[in-house]
Amino acid sequence: MLDIALVLFDDVVLLDVGGPWEVFLTANRLVARAGGDEPFTVTAVAVEPDVRAHGGLGLVGTADPADVGSVDVLVVPGAVDLDAVLARPVVRRAVAELAGRAALLASVCTGALLLADAGLLDDVTVTTHHEDVGALAAMVGEGAVTARWVDAGDVVTSGGLSSGIAMALHLVERLVSRDLAVATATQIEYDWDPDDGIVVT
Repeated sequence: MLDIALVLFDDVVLLDVGGPWEVFLTANRLVARAGGDEPFTVTAVAVEPDVRAHGGLGLVGTADPADVGSVDVLVVPGAVDLDAVLARPVVRRAVAELAGRAALLASVCTGALLLADAGLLDDVTVTTHHEDVGALAAMVGEGAVTARWVDAGDVVTSGGLSSGIAMALHLVERLVSRDLAVATATQIEYDWDPDDGIVVT
């Protein structure tokens, strides 16, 4: 079973979290329905108390950072006002510490800038929301590109919002199988193109 942890912080973009969350849970449900063992454990790690998504919807994590050991995949979502998030040391510190426990780092939208701020995207091809590629390039250099998602081995990043769903489906394919990823996309009624991204070789 693969441990997937998604980071929650105040003013997070809901779809950045909810899209991958639903992909991994739906993949689990499909495997269980077929009589198999669920491939993922999925945890939402709240790095601040009283987390509210952008717009005010309250979110409750299923774990605190102190409860999280090593994980297979850490998913870092983004925020509309990323400068405000970066101004909170508790978030920056938690992302860096959790990233140190992860075998594979993933980000959705401006979550890539949180990883870049921690110095984790140097010399890696990465992407973010198309409006923020320039800001990411200022942090990591020419490795910042515009793409639906980029798989650079130990780091997988995606563009904005719904691109996180496409990236999560790619991770299901990479970590389990294309058949499960296709079945998951069908189940959530998402028009997924498995080749609509960049795999860095």
